[in-house]
Amino acid sequence: MQVISSNSAVSPASQKKITELEALAEIIKTAKSTGKRVVLCHGVFDLLHIGHIRHFEKAKSHGDLLVVTLTQDRYVNKGPHRPAFSQDLRAEAIAALDCVDFVAINRWPMAVDLLKLLQPDFYAKGKDYQDAEKDVTGGITLEREAVESVGGKLIFTDELTFSSSTLINRHLPVFSKELAEYLEDFSTRISCNDVLKYLDMMKPLKVMVVGEAIIDEYRYCKAIGKSSKDPMLAVKHLSTEKFAGGSLAFANNVASFSDHVSLMTLLGEQDSQVEFIRSSLKAEIKTHFLFRKNAPTIVKTRFIEEYFFSKLFEVYTIDDSELDQTSNDELCRRLEGIVEQFDVVLVVDFGHSMLTPEAAEIICQKARFLGLNTQSNAGNLGYQSLYKYKQADFICVTENEARLEARQRTGDFRHFLPKLAEDLSCRTVLTTRGSHGSIAFSKEEGFVETPAFAAQVVDRIGAGDAFFSATGLGVAAGIPLEAIGFIGNAIGAQAVATVGHRESINKVALTKFITSLLK
Repeated sequence: MQVISSNSAVSPASQKKITELEALAEIIKTAKSTGKRVVLCHGVFDLLHIGHIRHFEKAKSHGDLLVVTLTQDRYVNKGPHRPAFSQDLRAEAIAALDCVDFVAINRWPMAVDLLKLLQPDFYAKGKDYQDAEKDVTGGITLEREAVESVGGKLIFTDELTFSSSTLINRHLPVFSKELAEYLEDFSTRISCNDVLKYLDMMKPLKVMVVGEAIIDEYRYCKAIGKSSKDPMLAVKHLSTEKFAGGSLAFANNVASFSDHVSLMTLLGEQDSQVEFIRSSLKAEIKTHFLFRKNAPTIVKTRFIEEYFFSKLFEVYTIDDSELDQTSNDELCRRLEGIVEQFDVVLVVDFGHSMLTPEAAEIICQKARFLGLNTQSNAGNLGYQSLYKYKQADFICVTENEARLEARQRTGDFRHFLPKLAEDLSCRTVLTTRGSHGSIAFSKEEGFVETPAFAAQVVDRIGAGDAFFSATGLGVAAGIPLEAIGFIGNAIGAQAVATVGHRESINKVALTKFITSLLK
Protein backbone atom coordinates (compact mmCIF):
# COMPACT_ATOMS: atom_id res chain seq x y z
CA MET A 1 0.00 0.00 0.00
CA GLN A 2 1.29 3.46 -0.88
CA VAL A 3 1.32 6.18 1.77
CA ILE A 4 -1.57 8.60 1.29
CA SER A 5 -0.04 12.04 0.75
CA SER A 6 -1.29 15.59 0.54
CA ASN A 7 -2.52 16.94 -2.78
CA SER A 8 -4.07 20.18 -1.57
CA ALA A 9 -2.98 23.28 0.33
CA VAL A 10 -3.15 23.33 4.11
CA SER A 11 -5.72 25.76 5.53
CA PRO A 12 -4.19 29.08 6.73
CA ALA A 13 -5.24 28.43 10.35
CA SER A 14 -3.55 25.03 10.41
CA GLN A 15 -0.50 26.25 8.50
CA LYS A 16 0.23 28.83 11.23
CA LYS A 17 0.59 26.01 13.74
CA ILE A 18 2.96 23.82 11.69
CA THR A 19 6.59 24.82 12.18
CA GLU A 20 10.18 23.58 12.05
CA LEU A 21 11.88 22.16 15.15
CA GLU A 22 14.36 25.01 15.64
CA ALA A 23 11.60 27.62 15.40
CA LEU A 24 9.50 25.57 17.80
CA ALA A 25 12.37 25.44 20.30
CA GLU A 26 12.48 29.26 20.29
CA ILE A 27 8.69 29.49 20.69
CA ILE A 28 8.84 27.19 23.73
CA LYS A 29 11.78 29.07 25.22
CA THR A 30 9.89 32.37 24.92
CA ALA A 31 6.69 30.89 26.35
CA LYS A 32 8.52 29.46 29.36
CA SER A 33 10.25 32.78 30.00
CA THR A 34 6.81 34.37 30.46
CA GLY A 35 5.77 31.73 32.98
CA LYS A 36 3.76 29.50 30.66
CA ARG A 37 3.96 25.74 31.10
CA VAL A 38 4.58 23.71 27.93
CA VAL A 39 3.31 20.18 27.35
CA LEU A 40 4.70 17.94 24.57
CA CYS A 41 2.96 14.93 23.00
CA HIS A 42 4.88 12.80 20.50
CA GLY A 43 3.96 9.82 18.34
CA VAL A 44 3.00 8.51 14.91
CA PHE A 45 -0.73 9.39 15.07
CA ASP A 46 -1.24 7.60 11.75
CA LEU A 47 -5.02 7.70 11.91
CA LEU A 48 -6.32 10.49 14.14
CA HIS A 49 -9.11 9.16 16.36
CA ILE A 50 -11.07 10.00 19.51
CA GLY A 51 -8.43 8.38 21.72
CA HIS A 52 -5.78 10.77 20.36
CA ILE A 53 -8.09 13.79 20.79
CA ARG A 54 -8.84 12.96 24.43
CA HIS A 55 -5.12 12.33 25.03
CA PHE A 56 -4.29 15.79 23.66
CA GLU A 57 -7.04 17.49 25.65
CA LYS A 58 -5.97 15.83 28.89
CA ALA A 59 -2.33 16.67 28.21
CA LYS A 60 -3.24 20.32 27.57
CA SER A 61 -4.91 20.49 30.99
CA HIS A 62 -1.46 20.14 32.59
CA GLY A 63 -0.13 23.32 31.01
CA ASP A 64 -0.76 26.43 28.94
CA LEU A 65 0.73 25.44 25.59
CA LEU A 66 0.33 22.04 23.84
CA VAL A 67 2.96 21.03 21.30
CA VAL A 68 2.61 17.85 19.22
CA THR A 69 5.49 16.32 17.29
CA LEU A 70 5.26 13.48 14.76
CA THR A 71 7.48 10.59 13.77
CA GLN A 72 8.85 11.01 10.26
CA ASP A 73 7.47 8.64 7.61
CA ARG A 74 10.80 6.83 7.25
CA TYR A 75 10.97 6.09 10.98
CA VAL A 76 7.44 4.72 11.34
CA ASN A 77 8.33 1.23 12.49
CA LYS A 78 5.08 -0.63 11.94
CA GLY A 79 5.86 -2.57 8.78
CA PRO A 80 6.12 -1.93 5.03
CA HIS A 81 2.45 -0.90 4.73
CA ARG A 82 2.73 1.95 7.22
CA PRO A 83 2.29 4.83 7.66
CA ALA A 84 -1.07 4.94 5.90
CA PHE A 85 -0.95 8.74 5.86
CA SER A 86 2.10 10.86 5.06
CA GLN A 87 3.73 13.04 7.70
CA ASP A 88 2.35 16.21 6.07
CA LEU A 89 -1.23 14.93 6.23
CA ARG A 90 -0.77 13.73 9.79
CA ALA A 91 0.57 17.16 10.77
CA GLU A 92 -2.32 18.93 9.05
CA ALA A 93 -4.93 16.77 10.80
CA ILE A 94 -3.47 17.45 14.25
CA ALA A 95 -3.00 21.17 13.56
CA ALA A 96 -6.75 21.40 12.87
CA LEU A 97 -7.52 20.63 16.54
CA ASP A 98 -8.29 23.64 18.74
CA CYS A 99 -6.45 22.18 21.74
CA VAL A 100 -3.15 21.93 19.80
CA ASP A 101 -1.01 25.08 19.65
CA PHE A 102 1.95 23.95 17.51
CA VAL A 103 2.92 20.93 15.40
CA ALA A 104 6.32 19.82 14.10
CA ILE A 105 7.90 16.73 12.56
CA ASN A 106 10.74 15.09 14.47
CA ARG A 107 13.99 14.60 12.55
CA TRP A 108 15.21 11.76 14.80
CA PRO A 109 13.89 8.17 15.00
CA MET A 110 13.21 8.53 18.74
CA ALA A 111 12.09 11.39 20.99
CA VAL A 112 15.23 11.53 23.15
CA ASP A 113 17.07 14.24 21.17
CA LEU A 114 13.76 15.98 20.52
CA LEU A 115 13.11 16.33 24.26
CA LYS A 116 16.59 17.73 24.84
CA LEU A 117 16.04 20.30 22.10
CA LEU A 118 12.52 21.43 23.02
CA GLN A 119 12.82 21.11 26.84
CA PRO A 120 9.10 20.96 27.67
CA ASP A 121 7.77 21.17 31.22
CA PHE A 122 5.73 18.00 30.71
CA TYR A 123 6.03 15.08 28.30
CA ALA A 124 2.66 13.31 28.01
CA LYS A 125 2.22 9.69 26.96
CA GLY A 126 -0.83 7.42 26.93
CA LYS A 127 -1.52 4.90 29.71
CA ASP A 128 -0.33 2.01 27.50
CA TYR A 129 3.24 3.30 28.07
CA GLN A 130 2.89 3.41 31.86
CA ASP A 131 4.40 -0.06 32.31
CA ALA A 132 7.92 0.40 30.95
CA GLU A 133 8.53 -3.36 30.85
CA LYS A 134 5.86 -3.74 28.15
CA ASP A 135 7.57 -1.23 25.84
CA VAL A 136 9.47 -3.49 23.40
CA THR A 137 11.63 -0.59 22.18
CA GLY A 138 12.82 0.41 25.66
CA GLY A 139 12.26 3.97 24.48
CA ILE A 140 10.00 5.16 27.29
CA THR A 141 12.78 4.72 29.86
CA LEU A 142 15.22 6.71 27.71
CA GLU A 143 12.59 9.38 27.14
CA ARG A 144 11.89 9.68 30.87
CA GLU A 145 15.61 10.20 31.49
CA ALA A 146 15.79 12.77 28.67
CA VAL A 147 12.86 14.91 29.83
CA GLU A 148 14.03 14.81 33.45
CA SER A 149 17.54 15.86 32.37
CA VAL A 150 16.09 19.17 31.10
CA GLY A 151 13.96 19.75 34.18
CA GLY A 152 10.72 18.33 32.80
CA LYS A 153 8.42 15.56 33.95
CA LEU A 154 6.94 12.49 32.27
CA ILE A 155 3.16 12.24 32.78
CA PHE A 156 0.55 9.74 31.61
CA THR A 157 -3.00 10.41 30.50
CA ASP A 158 -5.62 7.85 31.47
CA GLU A 159 -8.06 8.29 28.61
CA LEU A 160 -10.02 6.01 26.27
CA THR A 161 -7.56 4.21 23.99
CA PHE A 162 -7.96 2.95 20.45
CA SER A 163 -5.47 1.38 18.09
CA SER A 164 -4.69 3.16 14.83
CA SER A 165 -3.43 -0.17 13.49
CA THR A 166 -6.75 -1.87 14.25
CA LEU A 167 -8.77 0.92 12.66
CA ILE A 168 -6.53 1.05 9.57
CA ASN A 169 -6.57 -2.74 9.14
CA ARG A 170 -10.37 -2.91 9.45
CA HIS A 171 -11.50 0.21 7.64
CA LEU A 172 -8.83 1.19 5.09
CA PRO A 173 -7.79 -0.88 2.03
CA VAL A 174 -4.32 -1.57 3.40
CA PHE A 175 -4.18 -5.23 2.34
CA SER A 176 -5.39 -7.25 -0.61
CA LYS A 177 -8.62 -9.18 -0.05
CA GLU A 178 -6.65 -12.44 0.10
CA LEU A 179 -4.24 -11.15 2.74
CA ALA A 180 -6.97 -9.48 4.82
CA GLU A 181 -8.96 -12.74 4.91
CA TYR A 182 -5.83 -14.71 5.79
CA LEU A 183 -4.92 -12.37 8.69
CA GLU A 184 -8.45 -12.44 10.07
CA ASP A 185 -8.52 -16.24 9.92
CA PHE A 186 -4.98 -16.65 11.31
CA SER A 187 -5.69 -14.38 14.30
CA THR A 188 -8.63 -16.58 15.37
CA ARG A 189 -6.18 -19.40 16.09
CA ILE A 190 -2.88 -17.70 16.90
CA SER A 191 -2.78 -14.37 18.71
CA CYS A 192 -0.20 -11.63 18.50
CA ASN A 193 1.04 -12.57 21.99
CA ASP A 194 1.41 -16.18 20.87
CA VAL A 195 3.63 -15.13 17.93
CA LEU A 196 5.79 -12.92 20.15
CA LYS A 197 6.20 -15.79 22.65
CA TYR A 198 7.28 -18.03 19.77
CA LEU A 199 9.98 -15.52 18.86
CA ASP A 200 11.22 -15.58 22.46
CA MET A 201 11.49 -19.39 22.27
CA MET A 202 14.37 -18.94 19.79
CA LYS A 203 16.53 -16.86 22.14
CA PRO A 204 18.16 -19.63 24.22
CA LEU A 205 19.06 -21.84 21.23
CA LYS A 206 22.78 -22.27 20.70
CA VAL A 207 23.30 -21.88 16.94
CA MET A 208 26.15 -22.57 14.52
CA VAL A 209 25.98 -20.97 11.06
CA VAL A 210 28.08 -22.57 8.31
CA GLY A 211 28.52 -21.18 4.80
CA GLU A 212 30.50 -19.06 2.36
CA ALA A 213 31.38 -15.46 3.15
CA ILE A 214 30.35 -13.11 0.34
CA ILE A 215 30.90 -9.38 -0.04
CA ASP A 216 28.04 -7.76 -1.94
CA GLU A 217 29.13 -4.57 -3.65
CA TYR A 218 26.65 -2.16 -5.24
CA ARG A 219 28.08 0.32 -7.75
CA TYR A 220 25.52 2.98 -8.49
CA CYS A 221 25.70 4.46 -11.97
CA LYS A 222 23.98 6.91 -14.29
CA ALA A 223 23.33 5.82 -17.87
CA ILE A 224 24.90 8.35 -20.22
CA GLY A 225 24.25 6.65 -23.55
CA LYS A 226 25.55 4.18 -26.09
CA SER A 227 29.26 3.86 -26.67
CA SER A 228 30.25 5.60 -29.93
CA LYS A 229 32.39 2.68 -31.11
CA ASP A 230 30.72 -0.42 -29.72
CA PRO A 231 27.10 -1.58 -29.27
CA MET A 232 27.19 -1.26 -25.48
CA LEU A 233 25.75 0.95 -22.75
CA ALA A 234 28.00 3.61 -21.23
CA VAL A 235 27.44 4.58 -17.61
CA LYS A 236 28.92 7.11 -15.22
CA HIS A 237 29.95 5.82 -11.79
CA LEU A 238 28.29 7.72 -8.93
CA SER A 239 28.99 5.85 -5.70
CA THR A 240 29.75 2.45 -4.19
CA GLU A 241 28.11 0.68 -1.26
CA LYS A 242 29.49 -2.50 0.27
CA PHE A 243 27.65 -5.07 2.40
CA ALA A 244 28.64 -8.19 4.30
CA GLY A 245 26.58 -10.82 2.48
CA GLY A 246 26.31 -14.58 2.22
CA SER A 247 26.74 -16.37 5.56
CA LEU A 248 27.86 -13.08 7.14
CA ALA A 249 24.50 -11.40 6.57
CA PHE A 250 22.72 -14.60 7.49
CA ALA A 251 24.56 -14.82 10.84
CA ASN A 252 23.62 -11.20 11.61
CA ASN A 253 19.96 -12.05 11.00
CA VAL A 254 20.15 -15.19 13.16
CA ALA A 255 21.64 -13.07 15.94
CA SER A 256 18.46 -10.99 15.91
CA PHE A 257 16.64 -14.02 17.33
CA SER A 258 19.21 -16.14 19.18
CA ASP A 259 21.51 -14.96 21.96
CA HIS A 260 24.15 -17.59 21.14
CA VAL A 261 25.42 -17.52 17.54
CA SER A 262 28.69 -18.80 16.10
CA LEU A 263 29.79 -18.55 12.48
CA MET A 264 32.13 -20.84 10.55
CA THR A 265 33.00 -19.41 7.16
CA LEU A 266 35.68 -19.41 4.46
CA LEU A 267 37.60 -16.28 3.46
CA GLY A 268 40.37 -15.86 0.93
CA GLU A 269 43.98 -15.27 1.92
CA GLN A 270 44.26 -12.74 -0.90
CA ASP A 271 42.18 -9.61 -0.30
CA SER A 272 40.48 -11.30 2.65
CA GLN A 273 38.61 -8.11 3.68
CA VAL A 274 38.69 -9.53 7.18
CA GLU A 275 38.63 -6.14 8.91
CA PHE A 276 35.53 -5.05 6.98
CA ILE A 277 33.91 -8.40 7.77
CA ARG A 278 34.67 -8.19 11.50
CA SER A 279 33.31 -4.64 11.65
CA SER A 280 30.14 -5.68 9.80
CA LEU A 281 29.28 -8.63 12.03
CA LYS A 282 27.33 -8.12 15.25
CA ALA A 283 29.68 -8.05 18.21
CA GLU A 284 28.06 -11.02 19.95
CA ILE A 285 28.71 -13.44 17.05
CA LYS A 286 31.61 -15.80 17.70
CA THR A 287 33.64 -16.30 14.53
CA HIS A 288 35.57 -19.27 13.19
CA PHE A 289 37.37 -18.09 10.05
CA LEU A 290 39.16 -20.39 7.62
CA PHE A 291 41.38 -18.94 4.88
CA ARG A 292 41.72 -20.41 1.39
CA LYS A 293 45.20 -20.17 -0.10
CA ASN A 294 45.78 -18.24 -3.33
CA ALA A 295 42.17 -17.08 -3.49
CA PRO A 296 40.21 -13.91 -2.68
CA THR A 297 37.20 -13.59 -0.45
CA ILE A 298 34.20 -13.81 -2.78
CA VAL A 299 32.93 -10.44 -4.02
CA LYS A 300 29.78 -10.06 -6.10
CA THR A 301 29.63 -6.62 -7.70
CA ARG A 302 26.33 -5.39 -9.12
CA PHE A 303 26.20 -2.33 -11.35
CA ILE A 304 22.97 -0.46 -10.72
CA GLU A 305 21.31 2.38 -12.61
CA GLU A 306 20.60 4.63 -9.65
CA TYR A 307 17.44 6.49 -10.73
CA PHE A 308 15.29 3.39 -11.31
CA PHE A 309 17.42 1.06 -9.12
CA SER A 310 17.76 -1.22 -12.16
CA LYS A 311 20.51 -3.85 -11.95
CA LEU A 312 22.47 -3.77 -15.20
CA PHE A 313 24.94 -6.64 -14.77
CA GLU A 314 26.95 -8.51 -12.17
CA VAL A 315 30.65 -9.39 -11.82
CA TYR A 316 31.94 -12.22 -9.61
CA THR A 317 35.42 -12.04 -8.07
CA ILE A 318 35.81 -15.68 -7.09
CA ASP A 319 37.85 -18.86 -7.18
CA ASP A 320 35.13 -21.47 -7.68
CA SER A 321 37.48 -24.37 -8.40
CA GLU A 322 37.41 -27.45 -6.17
CA LEU A 323 38.52 -26.68 -2.63
CA ASP A 324 42.17 -27.63 -2.11
CA GLN A 325 42.86 -30.64 0.08
CA THR A 326 44.59 -28.66 2.84
CA SER A 327 41.63 -26.27 3.23
CA ASN A 328 39.13 -29.12 3.07
CA ASP A 329 41.01 -31.10 5.73
CA GLU A 330 41.07 -28.06 8.02
CA LEU A 331 37.35 -27.41 7.49
CA CYS A 332 36.45 -31.03 8.26
CA ARG A 333 38.69 -31.09 11.33
CA ARG A 334 37.04 -27.95 12.70
CA LEU A 335 33.55 -29.26 12.01
CA GLU A 336 34.34 -32.59 13.66
CA GLY A 337 35.33 -30.83 16.85
CA ILE A 338 32.51 -28.31 17.16
CA VAL A 339 29.23 -29.30 15.45
CA GLU A 340 27.93 -31.44 18.32
CA GLN A 341 28.24 -28.54 20.76
CA PHE A 342 25.26 -26.69 19.20
CA ASP A 343 21.51 -27.12 19.49
CA VAL A 344 21.06 -26.01 15.89
CA VAL A 345 23.30 -25.97 12.83
CA LEU A 346 22.09 -23.79 9.97
CA VAL A 347 23.87 -24.29 6.65
CA VAL A 348 23.67 -21.69 3.89
CA ASP A 349 25.36 -23.34 0.93
CA PHE A 350 25.87 -20.93 -1.98
CA GLY A 351 27.58 -23.62 -4.04
CA HIS A 352 30.95 -21.89 -4.33
CA SER A 353 33.05 -24.93 -3.29
CA MET A 354 33.42 -24.37 0.46
CA LEU A 355 31.03 -27.14 1.52
CA THR A 356 32.52 -30.30 0.07
CA PRO A 357 30.82 -33.73 0.21
CA GLU A 358 33.10 -34.64 3.12
CA ALA A 359 32.11 -31.52 5.08
CA ALA A 360 28.43 -32.12 4.29
CA GLU A 361 28.65 -35.69 5.57
CA ILE A 362 30.18 -34.58 8.89
CA ILE A 363 27.44 -31.97 9.38
CA CYS A 364 24.69 -34.49 8.60
CA GLN A 365 26.13 -37.07 10.98
CA LYS A 366 26.90 -34.81 13.93
CA ALA A 367 24.35 -31.98 13.93
CA ARG A 368 21.64 -32.35 16.58
CA PHE A 369 19.32 -30.31 14.36
CA LEU A 370 20.25 -29.39 10.79
CA GLY A 371 18.55 -26.58 8.89
CA LEU A 372 19.58 -26.48 5.25
CA ASN A 373 19.44 -23.87 2.50
CA THR A 374 21.22 -24.57 -0.77
CA GLN A 375 21.05 -21.73 -3.26
CA SER A 376 21.12 -21.66 -7.03
CA ASN A 377 22.85 -18.70 -8.63
CA ALA A 378 24.69 -17.73 -11.81
CA GLY A 379 27.85 -19.42 -10.58
CA ASN A 380 26.39 -22.87 -9.87
CA LEU A 381 23.12 -23.27 -11.79
CA GLY A 382 22.61 -26.93 -12.64
CA TYR A 383 25.43 -28.12 -10.39
CA GLN A 384 24.13 -27.28 -6.92
CA SER A 385 21.91 -29.87 -5.23
CA LEU A 386 20.29 -30.56 -1.87
CA TYR A 387 21.16 -34.20 -2.36
CA LYS A 388 24.77 -33.52 -1.45
CA TYR A 389 23.33 -33.72 2.07
CA LYS A 390 22.04 -37.17 3.09
CA GLN A 391 19.60 -35.91 5.69
CA ALA A 392 18.27 -32.72 7.28
CA ASP A 393 15.67 -31.69 9.84
CA PHE A 394 14.55 -28.60 7.94
CA ILE A 395 14.95 -27.55 4.32
CA CYS A 396 14.24 -24.03 3.09
CA VAL A 397 14.51 -23.31 -0.65
CA THR A 398 12.81 -21.22 -3.30
CA GLU A 399 10.14 -22.72 -5.54
CA ASN A 400 12.54 -22.58 -8.49
CA GLU A 401 15.22 -24.45 -6.54
CA ALA A 402 12.67 -27.10 -5.52
CA ARG A 403 11.63 -27.47 -9.16
CA LEU A 404 15.26 -27.88 -10.23
CA GLU A 405 15.69 -30.69 -7.70
CA ALA A 406 12.57 -32.43 -9.04
CA ARG A 407 13.33 -31.58 -12.69
CA GLN A 408 9.77 -30.28 -13.04
CA ARG A 409 9.51 -26.85 -14.62
CA THR A 410 5.71 -26.73 -14.54
CA GLY A 411 2.87 -28.30 -12.56
CA ASP A 412 1.91 -28.25 -8.91
CA PHE A 413 5.25 -28.58 -7.14
CA ARG A 414 3.50 -29.54 -3.90
CA HIS A 415 3.38 -33.05 -5.33
CA PHE A 416 7.12 -33.50 -4.93
CA LEU A 417 7.66 -31.71 -1.58
CA PRO A 418 6.71 -34.90 0.32
CA LYS A 419 9.21 -36.84 -1.81
CA LEU A 420 11.94 -34.29 -1.07
CA ALA A 421 11.19 -34.64 2.64
CA GLU A 422 11.28 -38.44 2.40
CA ASP A 423 14.52 -38.56 0.38
CA LEU A 424 16.37 -36.45 2.93
CA SER A 425 14.61 -37.87 6.02
CA CYS A 426 13.45 -34.33 6.57
CA ARG A 427 10.77 -33.33 9.05
CA THR A 428 9.84 -30.00 7.43
CA VAL A 429 10.26 -28.49 3.95
CA LEU A 430 9.45 -24.85 3.31
CA THR A 431 9.49 -23.16 -0.10
CA THR A 432 9.40 -19.42 -0.74
CA ARG A 433 7.45 -18.26 -3.80
CA GLY A 434 8.06 -14.51 -4.08
CA SER A 435 4.80 -12.58 -4.52
CA HIS A 436 2.88 -15.85 -4.01
CA GLY A 437 4.09 -16.23 -0.42
CA SER A 438 5.29 -19.58 0.88
CA ILE A 439 4.23 -23.21 1.23
CA ALA A 440 5.46 -25.50 4.01
CA PHE A 441 5.06 -29.25 4.40
CA SER A 442 5.54 -31.65 7.27
CA LYS A 443 4.18 -35.15 7.82
CA GLU A 444 2.58 -34.07 11.10
CA GLU A 445 0.90 -30.85 9.90
CA GLY A 446 0.56 -31.41 6.16
CA PHE A 447 0.66 -28.37 3.84
CA VAL A 448 0.54 -24.83 5.22
CA GLU A 449 0.23 -21.98 2.74
CA THR A 450 0.94 -18.35 3.67
CA PRO A 451 0.39 -15.33 1.37
CA ALA A 452 3.06 -12.68 0.88
CA PHE A 453 2.96 -9.64 3.16
CA ALA A 454 5.25 -7.33 1.18
CA ALA A 455 3.76 -3.94 0.28
CA GLN A 456 6.79 -2.79 -1.68
CA VAL A 457 9.82 -4.52 -3.17
CA VAL A 458 13.01 -2.47 -3.22
CA ASP A 459 15.56 -5.29 -3.51
CA ARG A 460 15.17 -9.06 -3.29
CA ILE A 461 18.83 -9.74 -2.46
CA GLY A 462 19.07 -11.44 0.93
CA ALA A 463 15.33 -11.86 1.46
CA GLY A 464 15.50 -15.66 1.32
CA ASP A 465 18.38 -15.71 3.81
CA ALA A 466 16.44 -13.49 6.19
CA PHE A 467 13.40 -15.75 5.85
CA PHE A 468 15.50 -18.85 6.61
CA SER A 469 17.17 -17.26 9.66
CA ALA A 470 14.01 -17.31 11.77
CA THR A 471 12.10 -20.19 10.20
CA GLY A 472 15.03 -22.55 10.80
CA LEU A 473 15.13 -21.58 14.46
CA GLY A 474 11.35 -21.80 14.64
CA VAL A 475 11.27 -25.41 13.46
CA ALA A 476 14.10 -26.28 15.86
CA ALA A 477 12.16 -24.68 18.73
CA GLY A 478 9.01 -26.68 17.94
CA ILE A 479 6.88 -23.74 16.86
CA PRO A 480 3.68 -24.64 14.94
CA LEU A 481 4.19 -24.63 11.18
CA GLU A 482 1.41 -22.11 10.62
CA ALA A 483 3.18 -19.61 12.91
CA ILE A 484 6.50 -20.30 11.21
CA GLY A 485 5.02 -19.39 7.83
CA PHE A 486 3.58 -16.18 9.28
CA ILE A 487 6.87 -15.15 10.93
CA GLY A 488 8.89 -15.98 7.83
CA ASN A 489 6.68 -13.92 5.53
CA ALA A 490 6.69 -10.98 7.95
CA ILE A 491 10.50 -11.06 7.89
CA GLY A 492 10.52 -11.41 4.11
CA ALA A 493 8.35 -8.29 3.77
CA GLN A 494 10.86 -6.33 5.84
CA ALA A 495 13.85 -7.72 3.95
CA VAL A 496 12.63 -6.82 0.44
CA ALA A 497 11.96 -3.25 1.59
CA THR A 498 15.71 -2.79 2.30
CA VAL A 499 18.56 -2.28 -0.19
CA GLY A 500 20.79 -5.34 -0.14
CA HIS A 501 22.10 -6.15 3.33
CA ARG A 502 22.08 -2.52 4.43
CA GLU A 503 20.21 -3.54 7.58
CA SER A 504 19.79 -6.88 9.30
CA ILE A 505 16.40 -7.89 10.63
CA ASN A 506 15.49 -5.74 13.61
CA LYS A 507 13.50 -7.69 16.18
CA VAL A 508 11.85 -4.60 17.64
CA ALA A 509 10.70 -3.48 14.17
CA LEU A 510 9.53 -7.03 13.47
CA THR A 511 7.56 -7.07 16.73
CA LYS A 512 5.84 -3.82 15.81
CA PHE A 513 5.06 -5.11 12.31
CA ILE A 514 3.57 -8.33 13.69
CA THR A 515 1.52 -6.33 16.18
CA SER A 516 0.21 -4.03 13.44
CA LEU A 517 -0.74 -7.02 11.27
CA LEU A 518 -2.69 -8.81 13.98
CA LYS A 519 -4.46 -5.89 15.67
